[in-house]
Amino acid sequence: MPKLACWSCGRQIYTVAPLEALFREERRCPRCGAFLNSDRRDLEQRLSIRRQNPAADPGPPVGDGERRAEQRRRARRRKPVS
Repeated sequence: MPKLACWSCGRQIYTVAPLEALFREERRCPRCGAFLNSDRRDLEQRLSIRRQNPAADPGPPVGDGERRAEQRRRARRRKPVS
């Protein structure tokens, strides 16, 4: 399902036909009357995964639980509201 966008007012419109198959009046935005364009955000722009952990840093150990459990606070930070 093609997704069209009005670059003037920002409205997004879902259609069942591609932009090229619409009539001239159907290519206009119902809100402001400007011509619609294909939504640039519709397509996936990334060609590869951006962030990956390197093989040398596998992350935290799975079986040991949280690494900094002993550094957690044992006492309350604030006094209870009375």
